[in-house]
Amino acid sequence: MIAARLIVLVIGYFLGTFQTGYIYGKSKGVDIRQHGSGNSGTTNTLRTLGWKAGAITFAGDLCKAILAVVIAHFLFVNRYPDAVKVLEMYAGFGAVLGHNFPFYLKFKGGKGIACTAGVILTVCPLAVPVCLGLFIVLVGITRYVSLGSICMLIAFLIQVILFNHMGMLHIGADWIMEFDILTVCFAAMGIWRHRANIVRLLNGTENKFGQKAK
Repeated sequence: MIAARLIVLVIGYFLGTFQTGYIYGKSKGVDIRQHGSGNSGTTNTLRTLGWKAGAITFAGDLCKAILAVVIAHFLFVNRYPDAVKVLEMYAGFGAVLGHNFPFYLKFKGGKGIACTAGVILTVCPLAVPVCLGLFIVLVGITRYVSLGSICMLIAFLIQVILFNHMGMLHIGADWIMEFDILTVCFAAMGIWRHRANIVRLLNGTENKFGQKAK
């Protein structure tokens, strides 16, 4: 299954390199990477260009991850029925890698939260209620999008591993450990991408939702 892993990872990566925020900003004569936090994801696009731009960026980044997972599913569901969820996760991981590290932008992209939301929605929809609810509550109370994002990643990790070992994801026994490892890598990369936010949260200098980036 090595070839299948590589195929879906590459498909995911190239789909992920479609930088919705950057492309939308360029259409308006703005390089989003030169404004706010310098990030090309949803939050910085929203802060810099407004709600419409933020919504379009979120939708684009969400859908490219969903598309990567769906392609992986239909390519290999018949050939590897017990491992197709693993391949879906590889495709989703590739999409987040492409979003975070687009080769044509000198590997400077976003933080992958909207992409991760797309992966959660397609690979493990059972985890959506808790992840979404936790994100909304935390951002609503604290107004820290980064805190909501980090906690969503942790909730995703815990739930997926639990569902996996309870047999609810219908993954073959030979692939359970690999799926767990992939999920850990997924969450770890997202948290690592927020390392500067974590420092600012601890120092009390993190930007709140609705205010301009410092």
